[in-house]
Amino acid sequence: QVQLVESGGGLVQAGGSLRLSCAASGLIFSINNTGWYRQAPGKQRELVAEMATGGNTKYADAAKDRFTISRNLSRDNAKNTVYLQMSSLEPEDTAVYYCNAKTWSKQGYWGRGTQVTVAS
Repeated sequence: QVQLVESGGGLVQAGGSLRLSCAASGLIFSINNTGWYRQAPGKQRELVAEMATGGNTKYADAAKDRFTISRNLSRDNAKNTVYLQMSSLEPEDTAVYYCNAKTWSKQGYWGRGTQVTVAS
């Protein structure tokens, strides 16, 4: 089992920045891929960014050059965290942001989400 808890959301003006954090606990060694997804009202949940073991990253077109995913996961680290640094935020980035983890056995876990609201 893997538990994920997001934090760092809030209200920000357009052009501002936020850093989201996702605290991971449980079977950390089983995690391969970690990612951030978002869901705006009336829309489907969509991938924002993901990072695999080894450091390979993938970004949605809307997130390229503005968002950066990073993570600090270690069996010996008490602060296992996945980050999403967001800059040049736009009203279109308003959504609930969810942390996701996939294990080597393809099992997926979700956090409960954190709200990001970008005011114009």
